[in-house]
Amino acid sequence: MRIAVIGRGNVGGGLARLWRAAGHDVDEFGRDGGDATGAEAVLLAVPPPAIAEALESVPRLEGIPVIDATNARGGRPDGFESLAEYVKSLTGGPVAKAFNANFASLYERLGEARSRPSMVYAADDEAREVTEQLIGDAGYEPVSAGGLEAARAVEDFLGVIFAVARAGTGPFVYRFAPPESL
Repeated sequence: MRIAVIGRGNVGGGLARLWRAAGHDVDEFGRDGGDATGAEAVLLAVPPPAIAEALESVPRLEGIPVIDATNARGGRPDGFESLAEYVKSLTGGPVAKAFNANFASLYERLGEARSRPSMVYAADDEAREVTEQLIGDAGYEPVSAGGLEAARAVEDFLGVIFAVARAGTGPFVYRFAPPESL
């Protein structure tokens, strides 16, 4: 799959490496932007104030599923329930919320886990399949929180993640398991 990654930081750069290792063709774009022609998925991993500018710097996103990995630290734009909803307003295409509630510092250690850690996500129907595949290809087990209307809950889950880490655990992975898998 051809993936365009917007943002070269810990999340964007780390996922680009994992997806290349899984056999994907990944283009990484920084502040100068780039051309996403031919991409089958886009990952947006930039600070919230840079969302609009980052998306403008990568034209031709029409119809391409965008996975929003941004965190709502500092709030959300007025009139939008979630950052993912804001991203959708700018791209007009299918959007998913994922990769915002896991520690990028642990990406390289995912293979050491006794079982695959979970990745909670919310997605438009048209973005669900590609999001689940890329979550799996990064080394996580996808856990759906529902449609894009659940993106706010996924964004707010970061508060729980940070609280647990600050309480002494430090960076960690988590696992949601249905009772039949216990």
